Amino acid sequence: TFSLEFVHVLEAAVRGKLNVLISGGTGTGKTTLLNVLSSFIPERERIITIEDAAELQLQQPHVVSLEARPANAEGRGEVRIRDLVRNALRMRPDRIVVGEVRGPEALDMLQAMNTGHEGSLTTVHANSPRDALSRLETMVLMAGFELPVRAIREQIASAINVIVQLERQPDGTRKVVSVQEIQGMEGDVILLQEVFKFHSQLTSDRRQVGELEPTGLRPKFAEKLVNAGIDVPAKMFQRPGRTGAERAVRIGAPARPGMLSRGRRR
Repeated sequence: TFSLEFVHVLEAAVRGKLNVLISGGTGTGKTTLLNVLSSFIPERERIITIEDAAELQLQQPHVVSLEARPANAEGRGEVRIRDLVRNALRMRPDRIVVGEVRGPEALDMLQAMNTGHEGSLTTVHANSPRDALSRLETMVLMAGFELPVRAIREQIASAINVIVQLERQPDGTRKVVSVQEIQGMEGDVILLQEVFKFHSQLTSDRRQVGELEPTGLRPKFAEKLVNAGIDVPAKMFQRPGRTGAERAVRIGAPARPGMLSRGRRR
């Protein structure tokens, strides 16, 4: 579940054209969350989706879906995710949504994010935000170019704004456990700052309960959202008093477009 306030943050991130990487292990709900985030993309935008097998269910009118294809029995006809990412760049997209990066297409995705295709969304199989960065490094090296590690990290740091980490809890529930902002480089290290953190406890009947709360640190991307005309209340990133009475929205529930824009008259 998400708090309604956190749904507002997700919608602001998408409408403000932040590049978002969703990270998590198998069965943590990466594709489900990617569907939720994609639903916040404005209807006027041209969206290219790229997947191994079609799972995304975007309802906007201007969606082009591209799907990878294995080689036939004669070893011909293969269409790789990397080929599709390259072709998508020629189709004048406003957004590129890649179901999952798992190989050399990571390099093309990063280059797209760094060359004006803002607001791109994708997922990666990783157990932590820091692990997600290491996985991206490895996948970029799979592209076959002898790039210095620092150059790869600089590309990652300039391309991705936010990492959303998902985990499957011991009781089987799926939770967003951390939202971290990439804040650039310090030496050869990519700087991460945690903006939201899941505070949990185990009940007597072995259920994992808790809330995803702001850490109290205002992210750098807040300024970008303001410049995009998106209202960013100060309380959005303030650490709250824990009342336990906030409303919640389930990950699998249909998202309501325009949720952020309602009720914020200036």
